[in-house]
This record gives sequence, C-alpha cells and structure tokens, in this order.
Amino acid sequence: LHLKSRTRCAFLHQAYPPTLSYFSFINSENMSSDGGDHAGSDNEEEPEYDLSMPDVVTKYKAAAEITNKAIAAVVAALKAGSKVVDLCTLGDECLSTELAKAFNKKNAKGERIEKSIAFPTCLSINNCVCHFSPSKDNDLVLKDGDVCKIDLGCQIDGFIAVGAHTVVLQDAKKVTGRAADAIMACKVAVELAMRMMKPGCKASEIPVMLETVATAFDVKVVDGVLSHQMKRFVIDGNKVVINKPSSECKVEECKFEENEVYALDIAFSTGEGKPKVRDEKDTTVYKRALDKEYNLKMKASRFVFSEINKKYPTMPFCMRNIEDSGRAKLGLVECLSHELLHPYPVLYDKEGVVVAHCKATVLVMPNGIDRITSGPETQDIESDKKLENEELLALLTTSLKTNKKKNKKKADKAAVALEGMVVE
Repeated sequence: LHLKSRTRCAFLHQAYPPTLSYFSFINSENMSSDGGDHAGSDNEEEPEYDLSMPDVVTKYKAAAEITNKAIAAVVAALKAGSKVVDLCTLGDECLSTELAKAFNKKNAKGERIEKSIAFPTCLSINNCVCHFSPSKDNDLVLKDGDVCKIDLGCQIDGFIAVGAHTVVLQDAKKVTGRAADAIMACKVAVELAMRMMKPGCKASEIPVMLETVATAFDVKVVDGVLSHQMKRFVIDGNKVVINKPSSECKVEECKFEENEVYALDIAFSTGEGKPKVRDEKDTTVYKRALDKEYNLKMKASRFVFSEINKKYPTMPFCMRNIEDSGRAKLGLVECLSHELLHPYPVLYDKEGVVVAHCKATVLVMPNGIDRITSGPETQDIESDKKLENEELLALLTTSLKTNKKKNKKKADKAAVALEGMVVE
C-alpha cells in the first residue's frame, strides 16, 4: 500500500469502530518528534537527542531498569486464582513507585524531568495476543497452565524503555510442549534479530529470518507485528520493521543506523497467527492522536480529554488509570468517534492455541547492539524442535558487539548458552 506523505502500518491500532482488518494506516506527519506541542519538538528548537549523548543513554538505561523491575514483580506475583486486573495494577504501581525515586533533580533549565508510564501493564493469556489490561470490575483470574504475556514500559525525560515477557503458570521449572515451541521460537528470533540490526543492515531481512525460525519450531509469525524506532517522547516512530509483510500491510525499506533505538517486537502462535478483535469493549488502552483536533460537545468528553492531555499527552494509557472512570467511559465515545484517540484493541488467535510474545528495547550503539530490557529467566524452556539453518546458526554464535578481539570470549560463551536453544 503506497500512501502520500510519511505513513506507518501501526501494529494493533484500529479505526473506531473496529473493522475486520485491524491495520490502520495513520498519517504520522505530526506524530513524530518533528511535530506536536511537546518537549523535544522542533517548535522549541531543541537539538536531536540520540545515543551519542551520554545523558541520553543513562536515561534510557534507567528507564529500562525500572521496566525490568516491574516485569519481574508481575512474574513473581503470578499465581493461580490471582485476578488479572490486580496484576496489571501491580505492574503500573511498580513503575510509578520506581519512577518517583529517579531523576528528581531539576534540569539545566530549572524544570522537573518528566517521568511516566510509557505503556500500561498488559497481561494477555493463552490465545490472547496483546493489550489486555482489564477494567477494575473484571473478574478474570489465572489458572494453572496459563501462558502469560506481560507487556509494559516507562519513560524518563521522554526516553522510553518497553519490554514484554512470556511465562507459563506452573509449579515445574521445565516448560515443554507447544508452549515451549512458541516461547523458544521467540527467544531464538530475538537473538537473531538483534544481530541483524547492526548499522547498514536492511530491515527487510528480518521477516525472512522469522519465517525460517517459525518453520523450525512449527509455529506461525503473528500477523501485524511491527518493531518501531523510538525517539524522545515517540513510542512508534516512522522507521519500522514488519514481521510478516503482506499485500494489506507493507512498510518502506529502511536500514538500521548508529545511535537509533528500537522496540524489537516478536510474537509467534501455535495457531494460524491471524489475530482478530473478539469484543471492542475489551479495549482499554489508548493513545492521544496528536494530529487530530475537535471541539468536543459533551462535558464528560471534555473532562476525559483534559485528563488525557494533562497526564498522557504522548504515551499510551489505560482507562483504568483515569480518575472518575464512569464519567470517563461516557466521554470516551465522542473522543473516539472523532478519532482523537488511537485504540490498542485486544486481539485473539483461535481458541486452544498458544501465543508467545517478546519485546526488547534495543540500542544500536557505536560499539554494537545493547539490549536493555528483558524479563527474568525463571523457567527452563525445552522444545523438542530445533533450528537447523546453518547460516542462522552461524549468526547466533557471533557477538552483539563490534570489537571482535575484546568480545571473542563473550561470543564463545553466548554460543554455548544459545546452543541449548537450537540443538538437541
């Protein structure tokens, strides 16, 4: 699909009301760091912030540390009988608590550094692909054997760190069967993708690799998944890696460049990998559409939109975290009908299948690739399938860093660690 001006195929964004296709091609002319009335925009003539600035790297890694702590806190709290909404609340509270401790000194301009949740905690179970962050009155509880996908993130001074991690709710440490196939495919694919993100590499090479990994582990690449470049206050930039190109969803070719940051996003399904909206009422996560304006008529609509602009001007948020939720729900309808918000719909593959999801914030540094977000490795994933592609196996043994002499030992250790993922 070729559109005028800069566009993106936004993963899991959907027009309101939802249609059968969950892709929405959104003009992003005013949704990048080049537009909008926000810190870091050209309107304020601020410099381009990237990883060449030590302070920027420090803030990315500080945000990543908090994101990793929040993921670990939710993983530790996973128990049969626990309410999903309570676990999502726990993740958000952990993010907020840790953010309150960080970077409390004012900047050089005498201003407080902005900090917030950059993606609300979502806990998607089994065949649910993503974005499930239920309202307070939702009674869904976990049960033994559930495959739990935790997805969240935060930002410090606009520098965003997001992560997603998949675990199986069980007493045994060893995970086997179809869940292991999907999770192991994610693990292997992430390691390979990071090695294909070095400066000069083409983004179009990654979906070819993902199909090879999917075939090896007898799973499917989930349709619609995109890995976005991230910039200051921009969680879904215009440079995009599409995991599964199709006639309905294409993106422009791009090459990775030094000092860029990406949210590497990968999902595999033991089913068809074609997620759909089951009920539009499940949607609770939204993001302000910075390129849209409308004079809202209803008092409730103006209330909720004011709350969103004050608390979540650029980042995704959950309606559960808006005060006076009853009034907010009433006002939400008019905001959506005039496309002032982008919904993140809850998507499902077919009943009975398993979806695994992994997301990592990746820094393309001058000395190589640096993964700064990950979940705790609390389980042994043992698939009876293996990757046999010699080219990809050789790639797995290479270092993420560019200094070969210093990193030869690290590469050898990585090869040993990864060997268990791909060979018997």
